[in-house]
Amino acid sequence: MSISRARRWLATATVLAATAGLAAAQESTSPAVQALSAPARAEYDKVLEDEFCGCGAPHTLGQCLKSHTECRHSQRLATVAALEAGRGVTASEIGVELARYEQGFHDTRRKFTIDDRQCTGKPQASVTLAEFSDFECPHCALTRPILEKFAADNAARVRLCWLSFPLTQHPNAMPAAQAALLARDKGKFWTVHDALFDNQRRLSPEVIQEILQGAGVSPAEWKKAQSTPSYREQAETQRAAGIAAGVDSTPTVFVNGRKLDLPLTPEMLRVVIDDELDWQRTQGTWTAATR
Repeated sequence: MSISRARRWLATATVLAATAGLAAAQESTSPAVQALSAPARAEYDKVLEDEFCGCGAPHTLGQCLKSHTECRHSQRLATVAALEAGRGVTASEIGVELARYEQGFHDTRRKFTIDDRQCTGKPQASVTLAEFSDFECPHCALTRPILEKFAADNAARVRLCWLSFPLTQHPNAMPAAQAALLARDKGKFWTVHDALFDNQRRLSPEVIQEILQGAGVSPAEWKKAQSTPSYREQAETQRAAGIAAGVDSTPTVFVNGRKLDLPLTPEMLRVVIDDELDWQRTQGTWTAATR
């Protein structure tokens, strides 16, 4: 064997050994990785090769997981990659998602005017999830129990707030938003909010009035609320705030004013919230020095 061939063989063996060591380390610590099919695992491994350490060290994400174990941010980026690969997202698409996610920490945070009566959880919670939602949006109905359970399970650190974003293609979305805001002023916001979603498939002017009556709001009060611009203007103001912040679909969630462009699953929310809390603790440095 020539010296040049021997060097190439040694280099290849070194890379394979490092990859195998990384794979073993990941498989032993990450259920999300263990659950991947072979094609999904290939996409995940490509992300580890292509992306860089989340804490700023001069090596790949894969190398970071192996040798920079105190970088919890990189561990979470890898979890995001594994979860997305498991959904069939390609490595290149995951790279775009991770870049957008990373940029969100550095962009200016959005500040929303939120009525506490439209929130669950403690006002002093470390993390506020602001959800822009439409009562006739099927995806909002599917996401609602996920967000509410996550907020309830993490009540010590998470507050969930609902903001109106009625879509123009949904004929009952604006009246439903007005009804929810009227109920808020009667101390019945969450009662009506839940009932509107529970009856999403049959929403109509009659059903909305029926829901309000069930919450103790009289037809006369509802008629008066509809005849004045106040509640419609409030719903439009919340929608306009969403548009200004980049909301173009529902549901859209902001994490302490940072737009979240990742799937709203319990697993992803846990990663995102832990990352946000670490970002606060390290004052935006991702270093281990202040942990």
